[in-house]
Amino acid sequence: MAETMTAPDTLIRTSSRFLEYLAEWEAGLADRPLEEVVRQAGGPECVALHAVDVTVGFCDAGRLASPRIAAIVPPVVALFERAHELGIPHFVLPQDAHLPDSPEFEEYGPHCIEGSREAQTVPELQALPFADRFVNVPKRSISTAIATDLEAWLVRHPRVTRHVVVGDCTDICVYQHAMHLKMRANALGIAAVEVLVPEDCVQTYDLPVDTARRAGVMPHDGDLLHQVFLYHMALNGVQVVRSLY
Repeated sequence: MAETMTAPDTLIRTSSRFLEYLAEWEAGLADRPLEEVVRQAGGPECVALHAVDVTVGFCDAGRLASPRIAAIVPPVVALFERAHELGIPHFVLPQDAHLPDSPEFEEYGPHCIEGSREAQTVPELQALPFADRFVNVPKRSISTAIATDLEAWLVRHPRVTRHVVVGDCTDICVYQHAMHLKMRANALGIAAVEVLVPEDCVQTYDLPVDTARRAGVMPHDGDLLHQVFLYHMALNGVQVVRSLY
């Protein structure tokens, strides 16, 4: 009697080769000198570093804080310092600043309410001596571009053609931000724009299936979704690298 394949069995079997490829692709990501990025852009004033949701509410405190995400704070700080050392003047920080009755809380629960400690930039970034250069872009959804000041900032800085995106979560707000920057450039015919995502400076949370089922919520495989969404950004022209040094 022939063995009956269930839908999960079929998916696992048919996707196994791609998953192997995905792991190989991620393992093969290369480092890139930030100095080279600056030089190819035409100078430091043509480069911007975007840090998405590197806030207390995703790193240190609150229902969405994750040790996986907290672990990227040191490399993000190091990249900020390297960028400043090279003369990069633009630091854009899109960050959650939700209203207390945000509809998004239906999906993720209350987090990063405007004016709260959770909505603040992590202390490690705030302590940098050039923190006064940070441009905060409050947002009230996972999109960094809808009903925010991002477009106005981009219009005011037409010389910026290299956008380095770091932060969290790889598959949610980082993905939305990097893809918007790339798709905006495509739609406007700005071929000179390059969007870069260093893998060591982005991360997402993990919620195992059994834990999620007990809580009555949807699970979230952090390792898989981190790789899948890095790959999907690369598939759409975002330059994904291991690190920028």
